[in-house]
Amino acid sequence: MINNKLATLLSVSILAAPAVSAVEVYKDDKNAVSIGGYIDVRAINTQNQTEIVNGASRINFAFKRQLKNDWEALALIEWGVNPVGNSDIVYNNRFESIQDEFLYNRLGYAGLSHDKYGQITIGKQWGSWFDVVYATNYSYVWDGNAAGVYTYNKDDGAVNGTGRGDKTLQYRNTYNDFEFSVQTQLKNSEFYTCDVSNITEAQCQTKWEAGDATAQKVEFNYTFGGAVTYNVTNMLTLTAGINRGEFDLHFGDGTTRSVEDIIYGAGIIWGNINAPGLYAAANINKNENHDTDNLGRLIKEAVGIETFVSYRFDNDFRPFIAYNLFDAGDDYVIQPNFNADPNDVFKRQFAVIGVHYLLDDSTQLYIEARKDFGDFESANKEQQALMEQSEDDGIAIGFRYIL
Repeated sequence: MINNKLATLLSVSILAAPAVSAVEVYKDDKNAVSIGGYIDVRAINTQNQTEIVNGASRINFAFKRQLKNDWEALALIEWGVNPVGNSDIVYNNRFESIQDEFLYNRLGYAGLSHDKYGQITIGKQWGSWFDVVYATNYSYVWDGNAAGVYTYNKDDGAVNGTGRGDKTLQYRNTYNDFEFSVQTQLKNSEFYTCDVSNITEAQCQTKWEAGDATAQKVEFNYTFGGAVTYNVTNMLTLTAGINRGEFDLHFGDGTTRSVEDIIYGAGIIWGNINAPGLYAAANINKNENHDTDNLGRLIKEAVGIETFVSYRFDNDFRPFIAYNLFDAGDDYVIQPNFNADPNDVFKRQFAVIGVHYLLDDSTQLYIEARKDFGDFESANKEQQALMEQSEDDGIAIGFRYIL
């Protein structure tokens, strides 16, 4: 069996939920199968709309098989579930809330583990970078958008491996009070982007093939990352990590440019989110060419900060407050000559306050409110309005049923 520290770290990286639980549905002397996940539904008011939406609901199946010499084979598959139908409303973390399909892929990997030699897994899985910053990701509706996880306008971090990375080879192990992971993505990606609103990728490719300078073909292949966690005491934990990739931009006018995608940072955690009493976490990162603004334009460099503080009372009410800052400043657009003012300002900044009521650890009611303090400026007022729209204030009431 995996040792307790490694198992705890893996549970966090697999499920990424404040209450990690699963129901064992089959077990014999060699094999075990369990089902996990949750259903989360909420009513949200933002951008002058009120609607019932999906709250990142998911279901997963985990498999374990005992092998000889204390080795264990494991596998996990997870699908996002949309129990409320398609929602057109767009708000932070929209990547979880506007899926058309009832089921869509979130995770899928297999591997081997050993108490001494650690674990190696292959597939779509939470990246090593998530180990650094996961601890501030506990606001259910408006969770972290400054930690560099959900890149490319709140996508799932699949391309550069900081979120649920595609085609990832990952190794994890523990040593005394240290936990570490390293990974690489072995993939070949090619896609097209245009500095034009409301355009499909196929239309953008046509513009690129016609020599339009506002169109780019992007080749984004291998990435590498690693993280370390130091359990200083039972209450205090420190994290640090880095993730790096490189991609080539081929512009429609024939020019090319190679760009490094890098993020590095550290975090601090006090307490346990599920335990009674105080829980606090914070992280900071510096990143270059790692994310985009709300119009999809690549950001040259930015600083991200996230904080989260909660207190679980004896009556099982857990109020919290969170703060996110993602500051790209001005002069952040990598290609300012095309459809962008070089003095555009992008500063995502907001606070979330809320209360989670735990009927039990796996059944929760919640209310959360978001206040925006961001600064989005552009000489093009239409573009400025589009940047500001998805950063609006909001309030949500929801119910989460955890398996």
